[in-house]
Amino acid sequence: MLREVANRADLNSTRVLSLDAAGRILDWISWQDAACLYVRDAVAWTLGDPCLTVHGGHNRALGVQSQLDLHPIIASTGHCQEHAVDPAPALTNTALFARDRHLCLYCGQHFSRGELTRDHVQPVSKGGRDEWENVVCACVACNLRKSNRTPQQAHMPLLAVPYRPSWVEHLILSNRNILSDQMDFLVSHLPRDRRRAMS
Repeated sequence: MLREVANRADLNSTRVLSLDAAGRILDWISWQDAACLYVRDAVAWTLGDPCLTVHGGHNRALGVQSQLDLHPIIASTGHCQEHAVDPAPALTNTALFARDRHLCLYCGQHFSRGELTRDHVQPVSKGGRDEWENVVCACVACNLRKSNRTPQQAHMPLLAVPYRPSWVEHLILSNRNILSDQMDFLVSHLPRDRRRAMS
C-alpha cells in the first residue's frame, strides 16, 4: 500500500532494507540513501509494493512535480564478497536489552531501559568476558543482589541462555517500525530454530 508522506516524523521513521544484487542482507538505510540509489540508477531489483512516495521539485518546462516511489526492500547493484561472514552485531546496551526484550533474566520482570543494567554471567573479575554469550539484562536490584558472583553462587538461576544474535535477528531487534514485507523477508532468513520465536 503506497503511503504519502504526511510529515517529517513519518518520513524519518521509515527505513528501507538494503540488499546486494545477490540478495544478501546488508542493513537498514534511510529513505535519503534509498532515494540516492534510485536516482543513481543503482537499484538492481526491489521487493514489496512501494511504501513511501517522496516528492521533489517542479519541472520548469512541464510544471510537473517529480516524485519517487520507494520500495521497502531494495537490492543495489554490486555484490558482497562471495563467502563473507555475517557481521557480528555490536554489543551495546540498546542491542542487549532488545535481545532480552527488556526482561530481567533473573527475576523475569519487564523494565524500562533506565531500570536495566548489563550483567556479566561470569563476572569480569573472575575471567568473564564482555561478549554476547556472557551478558544478560538485569534489573538494578537483581544485579546488586547477584553482586560479584556467578548465578549458581548467588542461587539466582538464569531464565534464558545468553546468545549472540545473528545479523538478521539484530536487524529485526534494532528497528521498531518494520513493514510487513520486510518482516516476512527477514523471518525467512532466520536460522530455522529461531523463526518461531521472532515471528
